[in-house]
Amino acid sequence: MSKTLFITGATSGFGAATARRFAADGWSIVICGRREERLYALADELGCLTPVHPLKLDVQDAEAVTQAIASLPSGFRRIHTLVNNAGLALAPAAMQDVQLADLHTMINTNITGVVNVTHALLPTLIETGAGTNIINIGSTAGEWPYPGSHVYGASKAFIKQFSYNLRCDLLGTGVRVTDLAPGIAETEFSVVRNSGNKAAANSVYEGTVPLSAEDIAEQIAHIANLPDHININRVEMVPVRQAWGPYAIHREQSPSHEQDA
Repeated sequence: MSKTLFITGATSGFGAATARRFAADGWSIVICGRREERLYALADELGCLTPVHPLKLDVQDAEAVTQAIASLPSGFRRIHTLVNNAGLALAPAAMQDVQLADLHTMINTNITGVVNVTHALLPTLIETGAGTNIINIGSTAGEWPYPGSHVYGASKAFIKQFSYNLRCDLLGTGVRVTDLAPGIAETEFSVVRNSGNKAAANSVYEGTVPLSAEDIAEQIAHIANLPDHININRVEMVPVRQAWGPYAIHREQSPSHEQDA
């Protein structure tokens, strides 16, 4: 019997690349997303390789999540690996200059959505037992601050601590938990973050070599296929060209003094 992957945010970026990676290995896959056209196109693409169940789902809606998981077809109910990938960043300006609605959208997707899906699937994962995985997609922003990260970085810090705390709660169940925290990676993520401004999004990667969605998918596959007795608590994964910035120090401008004639 093949193992089953349940992945949120599967219609682009890390999610789509991960679905393709696991399909190539013959896993059965539940792909979740809000963009119906993309969701079914991906299901058609992968369906020639492996069993795929597309699930149009907004992870922010707890009732919809519960109902969708309860109604999974019999061949997709025994989940081996959950990848909480659905998430986004918005409004990369200073906190005082952004709309409150954008902040709430990040909280509701990056935090509430992860909690909704994880809580709904925990009984299934525990029943499946040894070697099962919860892989939460965090970010280096959850560890290292930078201007414009505000709620996004805080939401990914939640992912890190949530993952650690789940490890404590799930001790003895065989369910493994990992926080996978990528650095800069070239996907649609920056286009969404910049409200569709592709020029602004492309400038993030200009002149450097970022991670790719396939890089992240490969790491997810590695974690999911480890021997049952190994748990990777956290992976912080960055391109070799990304490091930490210098300290930011604001200095007052020295007043100019006219010299005496």
